[in-house]
Amino acid sequence: MASIENEQEAAPVAKKGGKGLMMAMGLAVLVLLGVVGYLLLQSRTAKAGAETTAAQAPKTPELYLPLDPAFVVNFQDQDSTRYLQVGVTVMTHDPNAVQAMKDSDPVIRNALVMLFSSQTYTGLSDLNGKKKLQTEALDAVRKIVADKTGKPDVDALYFTSFVMQ
Repeated sequence: MASIENEQEAAPVAKKGGKGLMMAMGLAVLVLLGVVGYLLLQSRTAKAGAETTAAQAPKTPELYLPLDPAFVVNFQDQDSTRYLQVGVTVMTHDPNAVQAMKDSDPVIRNALVMLFSSQTYTGLSDLNGKKKLQTEALDAVRKIVADKTGKPDVDALYFTSFVMQ
């Protein structure tokens, strides 16, 4: 009987030890989850801080330069002479590019007059033809600015008016 009593006494001790071990493991898991959560929160806060800093960095403002007066050219279309009047404004973020365009105004105007006068009425009659002409004009201005400054710092070219007759 003594051996049965010893076994019965040993069983509750094993259960108590098991509960303690389970509680210790549960506590360790909770602590581990807390540490992981804290680290993730710190990581997100650091990323958000970096994004905020990047968003707050001063952006260079857009600079617009209208090429005045508007371009007026004539071009041949089958049996008649047609006229094209185009208002052009260029946009950049670089003040040096604005100065380069001002300094190169005669060269830019010449290139654009030659480009505009080489067009056909049929080619400019639809939106795709106008967009193609806009791209070619932007490329011409970029090339001139790149020759002057070493980099083509012209971001866009806009037709502010476009009249064909």
